[in-house]
Amino acid sequence: MNSIQPRKQRKNLYNAPLHKRRKWLASHLAEDLMLKYNKRSVPVVRGDTVKVVRGNFKNHVDKVREVDLVKQVIEVEGVVTTKVDGSKVPRPIHPSNVIITKLNLTDPRRREKLERGLSEEAKKEIEMEAKRQIEEERLEEERRKEEEARKAAESKEAQEEPEEQQAKQPEEKAAEEAVEEPEGKPEKVEEV
Repeated sequence: MNSIQPRKQRKNLYNAPLHKRRKWLASHLAEDLMLKYNKRSVPVVRGDTVKVVRGNFKNHVDKVREVDLVKQVIEVEGVVTTKVDGSKVPRPIHPSNVIITKLNLTDPRRREKLERGLSEEAKKEIEMEAKRQIEEERLEEERRKEEEARKAAESKEAQEEPEEQQAKQPEEKAAEEAVEEPEGKPEKVEEV
């Protein structure tokens, strides 16, 4: 990109391929991470913990739920807007408006890139943190599967209950009709 014309800069921004857009979706690191990794900014990925530093959601800290390369925005858990009908939708945020407070180190390529130029001690520390994050992710996945299985079992039980009630209803109606039939002729009620 050699031009200094704003229109050509914008055109290149809007028509850029995804592998370039990914690098542009970088956020600054928090001060402790900046000192640890000797980097000012890193591309944001799903699972990073970020702190919003601009806008209505300033000081909100949570995980990145989605990174949209096409729209060049990220979605952070808990950053939602309520629509008129009452439903909640995620509010997109530009990565320049957040700082990364905790990195997602589960990706080996990302780890390798972060480790470049660091001491062996720092690399070991990063590997230990990555193992801990991978274990947490695995446990979270197991909990999610157990929860889904429990909900599926509950919904199956809920579906079986109405079937049992429907089977009982004809028997109950027959029993009620037998009880309600009076002996003899019904009395006539005179209307005035």
